[in-house]
Amino acid sequence: MSSDPWGRVDETGTVYVRTADGEQVVGSWQAGSPEEALAYFERKYEGLVVEIGLLERRVRTTDLSAKDAQTAIGHLREQVDAHHAVGDLDALRTRLDKLVETVEARREERKVQRAKQSDEARHAKEALVTEAEQLAQSDQWRSAGERLRALVDTWKGLPRLDRKSDDELWHRFSHARSAFSKRRKAHFAQLDAQREDARKVKERLVAEAEALSDSTDWGPTAARYRELMAEWKAAGRAQREHEDDLWNRFRGAQDVFFAARGAVFAERDAEQAENLKLKEELAEEAERLLPVTDLKAARAAFRSINERWEAIGHVPRDARPKVEGRMHAVERALQDSEEAEWRRTNPEARARAEGLTGQLQAAVDKLKGQIEAARAAGNDAKADKLQQELDGRQALLDQALKGLQEFGG
Repeated sequence: MSSDPWGRVDETGTVYVRTADGEQVVGSWQAGSPEEALAYFERKYEGLVVEIGLLERRVRTTDLSAKDAQTAIGHLREQVDAHHAVGDLDALRTRLDKLVETVEARREERKVQRAKQSDEARHAKEALVTEAEQLAQSDQWRSAGERLRALVDTWKGLPRLDRKSDDELWHRFSHARSAFSKRRKAHFAQLDAQREDARKVKERLVAEAEALSDSTDWGPTAARYRELMAEWKAAGRAQREHEDDLWNRFRGAQDVFFAARGAVFAERDAEQAENLKLKEELAEEAERLLPVTDLKAARAAFRSINERWEAIGHVPRDARPKVEGRMHAVERALQDSEEAEWRRTNPEARARAEGLTGQLQAAVDKLKGQIEAARAAGNDAKADKLQQELDGRQALLDQALKGLQEFGG
């Protein structure tokens, strides 16, 4: 018979292992010595030790699922409970029991972790949904569209929730994206319609602008071009592929007209500058007629100057008042001279002036006599009253005599 601390072999070749519950039969060995039998079943035991050690390490260091770990533990426990090994089987059972506890603890940890991850994922997805629903109302089409696409990528990177919750949140998320896409599509459809309307309006404006480009009706045409420009701005932008071409045609037509007008105006300005020089010379010639000494000769000379003036043509608008004012001043001086001459030579006016002067002279003489008589009679009050009347008549007489002098009398 052979034995060790954990097992023995009896005379019949039966192998036993010692456990807390007493000896258990391991098996029968007939092929060799009892020592070889014990060594064989001790190796079986060592094999179990190795397997249990490997499983402990896997549970500790890998993401082995609780289910797979429990299966492996069950398999090893069956082997230990079968008593087909010689060694401290109770110690192996203890290790397996502890391993079960470890697996259960890991299971709870993972359960808590999964719950935490699920909660975090839920909050993250709810935040994505809230932001997507806000973006669905945005008119910032480019930036909002880019952000929604980024949110989809973020969503894909998050863990799935329970099916019901995940489906509900995805439905809201998807609905927000669809709503934004629908609004954006409607916006750009409307924008396309507006741009098509703008294209039609601008084609009409271009056609009119091109038709006006060779006009020589400078003022009205320039005014119409200003109106066309206002209409152009009010029409809005056409499609990008049409806008630049239409604008180049529109602007080109205007450039043709305004270049032609500019050339004509430049020529006109040069001509008017020369006209101004000639009229300034005539104004100076007219001013030399003053003061008037020979009205008839001055009037004839002024008519000659004025005829040449009228033949010259326009001068620059800003210089016109000054040069024309000089001519008008000479003309007014001639008119004043004519009026004075007329008054001097008009017989009816002279007769009226002489008659009035005579009447006033007679009244003055009469008042003087009355004053002398009143003084002689000692009636100074009457004399003073008559003197006041005399002073008034004398002033009128002096004025009448001055007017009569204008007639050469």
